[in-house]
Amino acid sequence: MTISQSHFGQSLSYINKHRSFYPSSRTIIVTGATAGIGLAVAEHLLRSSEQHLLVLTGRNADVLREFHSRYPDRVITEAGDMSDLEFVSAIAQTIQLEGRLDGLVLNHGTMGSCFRIGQMEVEDWENTFRVNVTSCVAMIQSALPLLRASHGRIVLTSSGAATNGYSAWGAYGATKAAINHLAMTLKNEEPEVTTVSIRPGVVDTAMQGDIREKFLKNMDEKDQIKFSTLKKDGKLLPPYKPGEVIAELAINAEKDLSGLFLR
Repeated sequence: MTISQSHFGQSLSYINKHRSFYPSSRTIIVTGATAGIGLAVAEHLLRSSEQHLLVLTGRNADVLREFHSRYPDRVITEAGDMSDLEFVSAIAQTIQLEGRLDGLVLNHGTMGSCFRIGQMEVEDWENTFRVNVTSCVAMIQSALPLLRASHGRIVLTSSGAATNGYSAWGAYGATKAAINHLAMTLKNEEPEVTTVSIRPGVVDTAMQGDIREKFLKNMDEKDQIKFSTLKKDGKLLPPYKPGEVIAELAINAEKDLSGLFLR
């Protein structure tokens, strides 16, 4: 899969003119931007009076087209599969960013097949890691030269599952633990870049719907009860709550947060 749109606005000169007119504008890539938390991140950044420029990726091409129709000069969109590492690497390399990328929000992810380890196909485990971890590494690698130059920020959407061993969540939880370790490693290896991972809480997204409708049977009874009643009991967070926090971290995260797993 290739990137079909290579620059903001109607010409290659648009981005520099925009940055001159809006000096507080930031250029940010957001993955998983077509639903849930990622959608909330994108909406929050686009509402800002600072007129941020966004590169948005996700699986829902209709949502991406809507973004582009509303913000034709400020948004570059591309639907794609984050297990396609060639596509992932091309996002930061192919688009004309004129030497600057200020933020990278890596919000995409999959629960995988949600089987217990003794039942799971190894290929399912491997694919979950490819989407949730390897694709993040691929995108970070391609974006690092620009992020170093801007003293930019990377925000990784993690999960409480990184530190809780839920039955049937082994692959998902392991990937989120790996994401947290990735943030810690980048703190040491890339001191010019601020990298944080964030636990967004239990959020009312499609993932929670899949847990209730598809995966409960594979979980322990106590977890079945917990996750089957969260929505009914009004205990799920609306996506905009963590979404706005993540968006602000992509712009303003302080250096002393680098490497941390934030709640």
